[in-house]
Amino acid sequence: MFTSHYKLIALLIVGVLAVATPLAQTPSTIEGTDRSVVTNTELVILNVRVTDAQSHAVVDVPRSNFKIFEDGVEQKIETFSKEQIPVTYGLVVDNSGSMRSQLSAVVKAGIRIVKSNQPEDDAFLVRFISSDKIEVVQETISDPNLLIQGLESLYVEGGASAVIDAIYLASDKIAKQRANNTLRRQALVLVTDGEDRSSFYTSDQLFRLLASTNIQIYSIGFIDYLKPKERERATNLLTRLATDTGGRVFFPSSSTDLQHIADEIINDIRTQYVIAYAPAGTDPTKTFHKVVVSLADDAQQQKRIAVTRLGYSTVKK
Repeated sequence: MFTSHYKLIALLIVGVLAVATPLAQTPSTIEGTDRSVVTNTELVILNVRVTDAQSHAVVDVPRSNFKIFEDGVEQKIETFSKEQIPVTYGLVVDNSGSMRSQLSAVVKAGIRIVKSNQPEDDAFLVRFISSDKIEVVQETISDPNLLIQGLESLYVEGGASAVIDAIYLASDKIAKQRANNTLRRQALVLVTDGEDRSSFYTSDQLFRLLASTNIQIYSIGFIDYLKPKERERATNLLTRLATDTGGRVFFPSSSTDLQHIADEIINDIRTQYVIAYAPAGTDPTKTFHKVVVSLADDAQQQKRIAVTRLGYSTVKK
């Protein structure tokens, strides 16, 4: 459990001293069923969602339609796959007083997500309030029953929300849990009102950490009750978390929307393309590289949008 500012500081020191997982990764292949990893070639791996104009997933785009650009320079696609790969994800749930009326529906939506797990998937559960009340309710595990038990044990208590701290620590945790020699998709599902009032870490520290990982963040923000300035800050934070990481943000108007949102998240995580390239022709001294994925028009000239992370950092965290 993370239960004090001192432990937060200690975790930061450990994170700096530990060998961080670089964003450039080294799979020998991601086509077919071979998920083995070798170390002779560094590749940047992108998880890419493709949607139509109505935000519905498009699952039949051929490799030839994709183009990858790093810092404006087109890159050669080395590997491409539409197969499902195992997922490691964290459910990060705000348990502060402002979530009291939503918690029951949040738990049901979380259970819906957990029940969609495939045999090789695993997940963990974090509840948070203030910086000294960030708890790992269930460690990473593949047993959905234990995850459901953890969700059903959640409860609300008073305190000022520490959204940034919760995401920072959950991101640091998941980044260090890469399975040996296995390619896995990594994601966080955050449920909160979005108002950060007591975090130890800054937003700059958080986004620097995220830029050095391949974690997608799905943000669910109950922001309607917030005052205008607070709502704007919460909207900006939750939107940026999704945009920078290639995830998605949802702003439900009521708790009844959560079951549909859970299905959208399940679908997004399952219907993605995995594309890898070896960076070439860009400045190797840069610490951040912007990545853009574009798509050629299909035969019917229908609009399709490729969504992935904003880029990657070469700075080890």
